[in-house]
Amino acid sequence: MTLLLVEDNPNIALGLTYSFRQKGYDLQTCTTLAAARAFLTQTRPRLLILDVALPDGDGFTFYQEEVAGTQLPTIFLTARDDEDDVVHGLDLGAADYMTKPFSTKELLARVAKYLRPENRQIEVGALVFDQSKLTVTVAGQLVSLTSLELKILILLLENLNQVVRRTTIIDKVWEWTGNDISDNAVTVYLKRIREKVGVDLIKTVKGQGYRIDRAPQGDRP
Repeated sequence: MTLLLVEDNPNIALGLTYSFRQKGYDLQTCTTLAAARAFLTQTRPRLLILDVALPDGDGFTFYQEEVAGTQLPTIFLTARDDEDDVVHGLDLGAADYMTKPFSTKELLARVAKYLRPENRQIEVGALVFDQSKLTVTVAGQLVSLTSLELKILILLLENLNQVVRRTTIIDKVWEWTGNDISDNAVTVYLKRIREKVGVDLIKTVKGQGYRIDRAPQGDRP
């Protein structure tokens, strides 16, 4: 399977290319964001390893503009170890974040975690959530969700036929991002998810929270 490494340090790139190929991965390398952009227009890798500081730009910005909407699993690889940077990277939707110097063995282990050959899916009506690819489709069409919207939807899908309380969602958002959100923000997020999914799956349980039923019936309250 093809993976993409965007890294301008030739020693790191050569070392990782050798180690990954020893494990059976086809690791392709780009040294600039421009080259990575061109690569992604032609090929969709299974996973992206993206350095934050590159000669022609910032990896965070590149991820937001070019990658976030594609739901491509991404591991940020960088010398920055500031907690704010780590939170920012994960908040953008990255799968993981490693700081230099790092263990190649640990990076391989993390990559393997996101490339497990499981094809577990949760299907509810026309909606399908692929747990291995972290993608959501409705009637076969890919739905573009932000990282936080996806996490909230997954929370509901992992608790089918059960009410997920609004307070639980607020607590989870804090756990995922370190940001405190209001009760009204929960309403906004759910409205956006409903609009993007385009089907009446998420029920409002008045005064409590939200629920997705395995076999949804009727209209959304």
